[in-house]
Amino acid sequence: MAAPGSCALWSYCGRGWSRAMRGCQLLGLRSSWPGDLLSARLLSQEKRAAETHFGFETVSEEEKGGKVYQVFESVAKKYDVMNDMMSLGIHRVWKDLLLWKMHPLPGTQLLDVAGGTGLAWVLGDAEELPFDDDKFDIYTIAFGIRNVTHIDQALQEAHRVLKPGGRFLCLEFSQVNNPLISRLYDLYSFQVIPVLGEVIAGDWKSYQYLVESIRRFPSQEEFKDMIEDAGFHKVTYESLTSGIVAIHSGFKL
Repeated sequence: MAAPGSCALWSYCGRGWSRAMRGCQLLGLRSSWPGDLLSARLLSQEKRAAETHFGFETVSEEEKGGKVYQVFESVAKKYDVMNDMMSLGIHRVWKDLLLWKMHPLPGTQLLDVAGGTGLAWVLGDAEELPFDDDKFDIYTIAFGIRNVTHIDQALQEAHRVLKPGGRFLCLEFSQVNNPLISRLYDLYSFQVIPVLGEVIAGDWKSYQYLVESIRRFPSQEEFKDMIEDAGFHKVTYESLTSGIVAIHSGFKL
């Protein structure tokens, strides 16, 4: 679980990445709503077009930003503890693997979206990044893009701000590829994680949203296609822990 993408706190830095990866806070939100409509029929069409999901619930796009913001406001104080409890600490291994794939060198310009880590923080919208074109060498987002209202727009923005030759890296929950493990994972997710959320963080609903949002996120292959549609090349992915999470990689050429 990470800070919401379209309600994101970014960080970017040119050095000190390992040190910068410690700590994770969130806050901020920005959303939009359709303008004036010409008729009741157009209003109905626009309403349907502007609907999205919040977990298994159907909500308006405007509503989703506020709901995701409230989730992270609620879980912030117990965020790291809950991540350790839910994953038995394995999330730290996943993040280490992301860093190993990144392999930043001194002077590399890095942008970490929806994480709140780094030496310099900027608050804004992942779907409309406040940075110039061709600015960064590496763009990373870990457990954040799942919360973005328009994933395609966030991916296009990632492509825009990367330099030619720049790399996109995303660590996100994905689709378990073993039927037996999938059944056990579903049982744990829906029966245990919300209970842990209630006991440790005093918040059942936020962790119910977490497990539902994971199930709504595209599979590894579907997300790979979305990254390619945003203009990235040489897109690959690696499934970790039987597909519970995956690291997707792509390059701007």
